[in-house]
Amino acid sequence: MAGIWQNQLRAILIGALLSVVLTVAAALPARAITILRDPDIEHALKQLALPMITAAGLNPSSLQILVVQDSKLNAFVVDTEHVLIHSGLILKLATADELQAVIAHELAHIANGHITRRMTNKGVASKAARFGLLLALAVGAGTGNAEAAAGIAMGTASSSQRVFLGHTRAEEASADQSALRYMALKGIDPLAMSRVLDYFRGQEALSAGRRDPYVLSHPLTRDRIRAVQGYAAAYKGRATDNSTADYWFARAKGKLGAFIQNPGFTLRKIDKKDVSDIATMRRAIAYHRSPRPKQALEQINKLAAMRPNDPYVHELRGQILLESRSYGAAVNAYGKAVSLAPRNPLVLAGYGRSLLALNTRDGYAKALRALETARARDGTDPRMMRDLALAYAKNGNNGMASLVTAERYALIGRLKDAGVHAKRAVGLLPRGSPGWNRAQDVLNAAKSAG
Repeated sequence: MAGIWQNQLRAILIGALLSVVLTVAAALPARAITILRDPDIEHALKQLALPMITAAGLNPSSLQILVVQDSKLNAFVVDTEHVLIHSGLILKLATADELQAVIAHELAHIANGHITRRMTNKGVASKAARFGLLLALAVGAGTGNAEAAAGIAMGTASSSQRVFLGHTRAEEASADQSALRYMALKGIDPLAMSRVLDYFRGQEALSAGRRDPYVLSHPLTRDRIRAVQGYAAAYKGRATDNSTADYWFARAKGKLGAFIQNPGFTLRKIDKKDVSDIATMRRAIAYHRSPRPKQALEQINKLAAMRPNDPYVHELRGQILLESRSYGAAVNAYGKAVSLAPRNPLVLAGYGRSLLALNTRDGYAKALRALETARARDGTDPRMMRDLALAYAKNGNNGMASLVTAERYALIGRLKDAGVHAKRAVGLLPRGSPGWNRAQDVLNAAKSAG
């Protein structure tokens, strides 16, 4: 997937920035999650979320909608800046307004203060450290056992008796009402929320091990379902045109499925007569993964001709070319994507990766600039940090290469390895410099972790 994380993220970030993260790592089971990073999918999800974000009075620039690669059905928030949705839920939902209902409900938990009250340590953490705590708790979401880690992380005895990611019935009712209001305000059919709840109806009669995680963290009751259905019925027929959302939903779901489902399945599901941009994109991805490079390039070139000003099409073309070892063409494709989306960190990271592949001095210098800019905009992507460390090394700055490597290992929870590289960075960087201080932070965290 374009700009995807295939890294398995464990339950910790840079411990010196947030000591509680170290405690979380010890409390959580040995389970990792995979966060899928793709600029096109994230843009599509943001387009779907924007109406509800503004209706909730939240800041669109500070919110990310991220995808967890997991076939189980779930969606959750663990801080005020990230909504996480399982890939299985996105692929399960049938319409744009159903996904918007899920997002609206999670945003309501943020807007109503349900998350803020729990994030008692948030104020002392950097953005990167907060994201590390988010991932730590997300591991608990995937295992259904976040209560011990969250209780310690939040620093309160009462929290240890409850699941951090689980909401009370009162919170669920409050989030439902707020979400329905957001949807109504933006002309999105509230009946969609009723359809989402129907997917999970009856699961509370099952044993906990057989329920979808969504039901474990979002308790369903007859009263809750009845209230949603009553509101939706009263609003019936007043929805406005949602065709733009339909497009972005089809694009996000289509691309996600093409990357994580069997390529043969993807090709069978596409109508042979369908020559739309989404169908062409899905064919390009499926052929690329087969691998059938000639057909993949034919389809991605068709798509680029259809949408010449779409940065995410050129980003995907760059990925296909890069992974096909056509490095010069990949640089050109990514360069076009950057010209169209100069502030997107995932696009910038892909551009830097392609420049490194050129294996030239000029390419290394340009790659470093692109990757430094990418990290300044989003410092939580391990793959980008791996490339950034390589770019520093190729440009002769071994001290910064060691520092970024140390920070990457801290990000994915490998503090022992982080300490080794941080110690090396301390010896190579000028004493008292910003990089030296960052290396000391990671080294201290590694020592604290023992």
